[in-house]
Amino acid sequence: MSHEKNVCICRCEEVTEGEILRAIEEGARTGKGIKIRTQATMGLCQGRTCRRLIVNILSKHVDINDISKLEIGIRVPVRTIKIKNFIYDEGKGYE
Repeated sequence: MSHEKNVCICRCEEVTEGEILRAIEEGARTGKGIKIRTQATMGLCQGRTCRRLIVNILSKHVDINDISKLEIGIRVPVRTIKIKNFIYDEGKGYE
């Protein structure tokens, strides 16, 4: 396999197609295996942007009949909280 592919697949964690192909060559056979080896899908978007691309790459290089093995679980992205929600003011309590 050629690992000279510098196409960025996971923008949050800056994982390239070459890194994903290298992970497959090293034994990744599931979406979770790719995630563990490359940190792809672990950024702010939690895989909402790159998950389909990774599953597509994996499906071309791994012979798996069970499509659920290829899927990568996603989590809800982090929500911002205003600092004032953590500030306690005597007399007013939390704002």
